[in-house]
Amino acid sequence: MKNIVITGVSTGIGNSLARVFIQKGYRVFGSVRKEKDAERMKESLGDRFYPLLFDVTDEQAVIRAAEKVAKALDGRPLNGLINNAGMAVAGPVMKLTTDDFRQQFEVNLLGMVSVTKAFIPLLKSEKPDIYRPGRIINIGSVSGKMGFPFMAPYCASKFAVEGFSEALRRELLIYGIDVVVVAPGPIDTPIWDKVPDPEVVNNSDFGKAVLVMYDYMESAKKSGKIMRPEVLAEKVWKIMEKKRAKTRYTYLNNKFKEYILPMYLLPSRLLDRIIKNRFMK
Repeated sequence: MKNIVITGVSTGIGNSLARVFIQKGYRVFGSVRKEKDAERMKESLGDRFYPLLFDVTDEQAVIRAAEKVAKALDGRPLNGLINNAGMAVAGPVMKLTTDDFRQQFEVNLLGMVSVTKAFIPLLKSEKPDIYRPGRIINIGSVSGKMGFPFMAPYCASKFAVEGFSEALRRELLIYGIDVVVVAPGPIDTPIWDKVPDPEVVNNSDFGKAVLVMYDYMESAKKSGKIMRPEVLAEKVWKIMEKKRAKTRYTYLNNKFKEYILPMYLLPSRLLDRIIKNRFMK
């Protein structure tokens, strides 16, 4: 049986990842922050799900979880680590506090760092002729390559994930441990239900633009333009199974229009004008 650690499995992408990997025969060590979520997931997923109770921002709890996994592995290497846990802070920069940015980085970047450091020793293989070293998959975002208005904290944290992942991948060449970034576009998950209510900025210069942006996201959800988490989870499983994976994968329902065109073909100033005309009239 293959073994994998996945962070943030109580909802969204992480929940779908846990389900898909269990269906494919893995034992999943999944992190949750609440005991009731651990019990719910265990009841739903069965004996192949092993809950780990920690918040990624609690480094000591992360270390204790890694010790539990090491004991369960009993000398075998961990096959994979998926750093999925994350949250979104959104709103105009002028209306956010420095602590808003700090919280965003504590979860999306520094939490990833803590988890990765704790589990790297388990990904190494002392018997490479028998066990292949494990692979790390960091869940990034297209927002790690393109900045979007009213998403500065989230975008900045995902840009940082890109740099961290690239540097880490080159460091871990010495162990044969691979690092891959999976960068989806918008996914239909509860993460965006947690962003600040547009009403908090309604009396500012940005109020109308924020409402237009949120309306655009809601209409994209209803029209099916946003990818379902279970679809992404299947793609991540295939990446984990590849003998030789690419260093980065980008997934959107309309990749050319939503990513390739604005990222590589349109001049940045032209894209600025398009965004202004769409959201800031």
